[in-house]
Amino acid sequence: MEVVTDQIIELFVLAIPVASISWTVTHEEVFREPREWCAKHSKVCQRLFERKFFYLFTCEYCFSHYISAIFLIITGFKLLFTDWRGYLIAVFSLVWVANFYMSVFGRVRLDLKRERIEIDTQEKKLTELSNRGSG
Repeated sequence: MEVVTDQIIELFVLAIPVASISWTVTHEEVFREPREWCAKHSKVCQRLFERKFFYLFTCEYCFSHYISAIFLIITGFKLLFTDWRGYLIAVFSLVWVANFYMSVFGRVRLDLKRERIEIDTQEKKLTELSNRGSG
């Protein structure tokens, strides 16, 4: 039972960099230009394989599969089984946990943005009221 507990902890820890890399490439400003280029090519390429290849750089869920596979190769992490089945279960579990993290992160960012907008709106109202009172 201790081995499974250690594997679950490893799973949740490994999902952090998978989620971070997947989110950064598919959402953040630093990769905007390459992502837009890939998005364009995912729509205009003639071959299905090319369209799907370029699409994976625009979708955090799709991209997380590849990043998870890379992390499994680097770490040798397996879940529940010590053979190829351990890799198979690990890759899909890692994708699921990483996407859960990204969903939570996306929700937190949305809430923070909403709060910033509300604060800006309230500050503008206060500024307008103070300008009316002094004028």
